[in-house]
Amino acid sequence: MDPNGTLFFPGQSYTIASDVDALFYFVLYLPIFFFILVTGGSFFFAWKYRRKGKDTFTPGIANHTGLEIFWTVIPTILVFIIFVWGFKTYLTMNVPPSNAMEIKVTGQKWFWSFNYKDGASTTNELVVPVNEPVNLLMSSKDVIHSFFIPGFRVKMDVLPNRYTTLWFEATETGEFDLFCTEYCGKGHSEMIGKVKVVTEDEYNKWLTSNSGGSDLPPEQWGAELFKGKACFSCHIIDGNPSVGPTFKGIFGREEKLTNGSTIKVDENYIRKSILEPQAEVVVGFQPIMPTYQGVLKDDEIDALIAYLKTVK
Repeated sequence: MDPNGTLFFPGQSYTIASDVDALFYFVLYLPIFFFILVTGGSFFFAWKYRRKGKDTFTPGIANHTGLEIFWTVIPTILVFIIFVWGFKTYLTMNVPPSNAMEIKVTGQKWFWSFNYKDGASTTNELVVPVNEPVNLLMSSKDVIHSFFIPGFRVKMDVLPNRYTTLWFEATETGEFDLFCTEYCGKGHSEMIGKVKVVTEDEYNKWLTSNSGGSDLPPEQWGAELFKGKACFSCHIIDGNPSVGPTFKGIFGREEKLTNGSTIKVDENYIRKSILEPQAEVVVGFQPIMPTYQGVLKDDEIDALIAYLKTVK
């Protein structure tokens, strides 16, 4: 539970989150006020003019000009207030500053990948500096996804074959939840990430350290990539199949393919399965694995292969 949150929202961590929340509460409480007013008035007049004793007729009333002007003008003013307020907030949320840094976002079943300047890339973790506008250029490799950061009050559909954009400026450091809010298949509920907001110095150091390879031994780096690139969401290592085959004892194992042939799992098969997952599908599993072309570099694939050799 966010200690700074409310019944409806988590804490405000974006420059215009307060505007979004204020508009929401205005649109929420205004109808509640009129609901209580109208309903209460109805009960009051039903009680006040209830039938008492001998039947009488209500005096004929043709119209009341002042009353009609009141209930026409006041709602019209309120609607215009909501429109102007909402349109202003909409423009602010959808027109990024000219100095915003750009990060490429790719959604696919069932993870997010982020590509930064200088060649850095991450999966399911968006790292950004605090107090600096960030513009996300987003697209999907398969179906419609939806990029949602509750703490920033921003959400945008991520579509195949076209780009959408979303921008924000985080006002405090920390980690914030990231969700896909468009149902995209069996692994939709696992398409969860984090937005990590750090200081500018920390961001620059992180960017430098993630622009190249790793100093770790290949199998250790591969173990980190297995988690960081969300491989575990479909392949587990305890011997039980999941969405995809288990990776326990995968290297050197013979697998029967849907085309009727049998293949021995070696370095070439693993690499091909990562880059061309639909080419050779194991019997009993659906051809739903996304390609990691453009997501994984050659040295990262090598590290994953080294790690899989150690999974016994």
